[in-house]
Amino acid sequence: MTQYSDYFGPEGLRVRGTVLIVPGRGETHSTYTRFGRRLAADAYRVRIVDAPDLDTEDLTALAARLSEAAEDTAADDGVVRPLVLVGADSGAAAVATLLDREPGVRPDAVVLAGLPGRSPGTTATAGTWDEELDVRTACPTHRGALTEDPEVRRGSLDEVVPEAVLGAAYDSKTAVPTLLLVGDADPLADHEALAHAAKSRASARLSVVHGAHHDVLNDLQHRSVAAEVVTFLETLRNDLRPLVTVRSSAW
Repeated sequence: MTQYSDYFGPEGLRVRGTVLIVPGRGETHSTYTRFGRRLAADAYRVRIVDAPDLDTEDLTALAARLSEAAEDTAADDGVVRPLVLVGADSGAAAVATLLDREPGVRPDAVVLAGLPGRSPGTTATAGTWDEELDVRTACPTHRGALTEDPEVRRGSLDEVVPEAVLGAAYDSKTAVPTLLLVGDADPLADHEALAHAAKSRASARLSVVHGAHHDVLNDLQHRSVAAEVVTFLETLRNDLRPLVTVRSSAW
């Protein structure tokens, strides 16, 4: 039986939506414990699935796995909409690729965090574990969590994400509302390609996190990033228009 990690909102509050999190290379359910709890605290039903192995798992099988994961997230064996897929690293590439495929899970929106670049200059190189951590994050808590998790696969960022998957992810013209998240200190990101991908989608938002590395959902700025994700989720009820307009004398 497939195992999931589940997070529930505060008792007595109406569930505001369902979020399925798809980890990336080398990551486990535990990698997203902090992020999952934070979204759940805002009354979202959160479920973390296994990271896809893009060398062995067909994307049709992944789509079926995500559909199955969404099925029983509500008490009445349904799913509370909006249904949002959050993918990180190779998980983001897989989620983005699925949007142009039928059949499969049909999300109301997606969040693509740390989408790997396609060019050779945006791939990791083999090194020590500390060097891999430097690529991933500057957050001491997250570095410790990755180091202490025996199921995290060290050196996984050197595994190549299939070009067919990355190409489909970047070239997608999906109309599904999309939040692209990237750290401006992410050495694996292709910022120019991400900007183009955001412009080519009908409903896309590109959020660049200052000082963040590849694990943008789990870096030092994780509170602000989670808030950005929740803000995006809330716009789904308002035709993607922000519910708050900020004017400040600080700029």
